[in-house]
Amino acid sequence: MSDKAGKLEGVIGHKFKDIRLLERALTHRSWAFENLPPDDPDAIRESENESLEFLGDSVLGLVIAEQLFKEHPEFDEGGLTLMKHHLVSTATLAEIAEGLKLGEYMRVGRGEEKTGGRRKQALLANLMEAVIGAVFIDGGYSAARVFIVNSFADELKRATPTNSIDHKTTLQELLQARKEQAPTYSVLRTDGPPHAREFTVEAAWGSGKTEGRGTSIKAAEMMAAEEAIKVLGDGDAKRGNLK
Repeated sequence: MSDKAGKLEGVIGHKFKDIRLLERALTHRSWAFENLPPDDPDAIRESENESLEFLGDSVLGLVIAEQLFKEHPEFDEGGLTLMKHHLVSTATLAEIAEGLKLGEYMRVGRGEEKTGGRRKQALLANLMEAVIGAVFIDGGYSAARVFIVNSFADELKRATPTNSIDHKTTLQELLQARKEQAPTYSVLRTDGPPHAREFTVEAAWGSGKTEGRGTSIKAAEMMAAEEAIKVLGDGDAKRGNLK
């Protein structure tokens, strides 16, 4: 594991004084349960990454809040909050973890391996937070800040209050309030060459469906959800339920 962890140091840009911290950050509890004595819960707890994940979550929130405050003095608390929620979301964390290929370095149990644990969004997001926690313990706030700002650089550049609105979550909550099932998303077609793909995605729910387009499936889903919210809002207006 030390060889793998050593290679990852170059990827994340931090040389660990205690490489065991990084090894722990990369260890899912499924691996610890399978490879450590079951009658030694302390050893299991001290080998898996959940407590580092807890710490990393808090460090991440502080760094992102500080960075947004410095970079966007023009936005009020509401706008900054929208951007922060988007940047620290499971989806964003998983996307960044995928970019760093963290899943290739993670230690998971046989069961998780068989079910594609290295590619699961939740596990990748948790792994990213655990690595942040490990960098923080090893190098302090400054080291963690450098790692986070570098890793989130593209997302930070793109972040605005408008594009940070999670239309998919809003649509799901709207449909739940109407006692309808959650929407499903499916890719209808993919256009363009490999370096300039454009995806068309359909959002479908019990009473309707909409389409969205984007340069990524995630962006296309978000647009389809936004269009669905408009459709549902128009329906309420026509029935006199909206002012």
